[in-house]
Amino acid sequence: MADASEKGRHLTLIPSSVMLGVFFLIPFVLILAVSVAERTEGGDFIFGFTTTHYERFFSGLYIGRAVFSTVAALSVSVLTLLIAFPFTYLLTRFTPRSRTLWLIYILAQLSLSEVLIAFGWQVLFSSTAGLSNLLVLIGVVEKSFPMAPGLGAVITALVYLALPFAVLLLYPALSRIDKSYIEASQTMGASPLRTFFTVVVPIARPALISTGVTMFVLTLGAIITPQVLGRPAHWTLSVLISDQAIFNANMPFAAALAVVLLILAGGVIALVSRFNRGAG
Repeated sequence: MADASEKGRHLTLIPSSVMLGVFFLIPFVLILAVSVAERTEGGDFIFGFTTTHYERFFSGLYIGRAVFSTVAALSVSVLTLLIAFPFTYLLTRFTPRSRTLWLIYILAQLSLSEVLIAFGWQVLFSSTAGLSNLLVLIGVVEKSFPMAPGLGAVITALVYLALPFAVLLLYPALSRIDKSYIEASQTMGASPLRTFFTVVVPIARPALISTGVTMFVLTLGAIITPQVLGRPAHWTLSVLISDQAIFNANMPFAAALAVVLLILAGGVIALVSRFNRGAG
């Protein structure tokens, strides 16, 4: 009976697995084919096989953008987890009514698109109506100043963008932690802070890792925020892909950059998974 039940569960996964596979594999194969196609003089392309577009990637500019994109995405992931994890843990300690209100508030943030968030932060970082006016009001600075474009503005907005997703991903795992472990730790004399780091963090490590990887992939694909709040030096590889595809009409090179981005994301995910297995 157990084997039959297990087979039944596997069978229910087949439709969704096939759908996900088809809708991933077909676009990926097309992108791969376009990435080795030859670009024509009119801005179109013909299918063939050339490595010119990948060779172009290995110039200093695009390798630098790939490294910057990876470091920026990792930084945003770490900062998001540092904020989201203790916040979500405290959220699970609230009363059911308070938790519900907070979760509704967090879910409401997901209705905001990346465009609205980017332009909202652009206003907050402006010299006219931005946060620097508060510094003038309390006497920290004498004159308001623009806080964007800049790397700090890009990172701040991306953390804000990723934070609701991180909280919602961490909440189920943290809400299921057996309270008896925490009570036992405190009964043995551990402070709440020590209990948090020695009991809660190890138990929630799988959720932390999966959430961090999700935030990394989410940030790696950000386009609007780096464009609006950053200078060209702060543009990610995703921005360059859209620039090549839309403004330069160079679909083969854009496809090659997209393949590189997929390999980059897959490589980081593989490294994190291997580290997680080794640590386990």
